[in-house]
Amino acid sequence: MDTVYTYLALSGLLTILLWTPYILARLFVWGLPTFLNNYPEGFPAKQPEPPLWAQRAQRAHLNMVETMPAFVAVVLAASYFAKADASIIPVVAQWAMIFFIARLIHAVVYIMGIPFLRTPVYLVSWLAVLVIGAQSIL
Repeated sequence: MDTVYTYLALSGLLTILLWTPYILARLFVWGLPTFLNNYPEGFPAKQPEPPLWAQRAQRAHLNMVETMPAFVAVVLAASYFAKADASIIPVVAQWAMIFFIARLIHAVVYIMGIPFLRTPVYLVSWLAVLVIGAQSIL
C-alpha cells in the first residue's frame, strides 16, 4: 500500500500546487500593492482581466479540487479492503499511479490550451477512480 499512499500524497500535493500559476498571474496583473491589499476596488464585479492561460489554470485547479474527494474515498476504501484481500494492492497501486499521471498531464494540457486532449486525459483519470472503486466492492 506504500505506492498507493505515495500517489495519494502526490495527488494531494498537485492539488495544492495547482493554484500557484493563476495566483502568480494575478500578482502580475493586479500589481503587488493591490495583490497584497487582498482585492482591487469593486472586486469581483470589476477586476483586471487575467491572461487566458491563467484562467485555464484556475479551472484546472478547481477541476482537481472537485475530483480529489472521489479519489481519496476509493483509495481509502481499497486500503481498508486490502487488509482482507492483499491481491488488490498491485491493481490499486497501478491505477493510483495512472490517476496521478493523468491529472498531471490534464493540468498541463488544460493550462496550455492544447485542443482535443483535455477530455480524454480527464476520462483516463476518472477511469482510474472507477477501477480503484471497483476493487473495493468486487
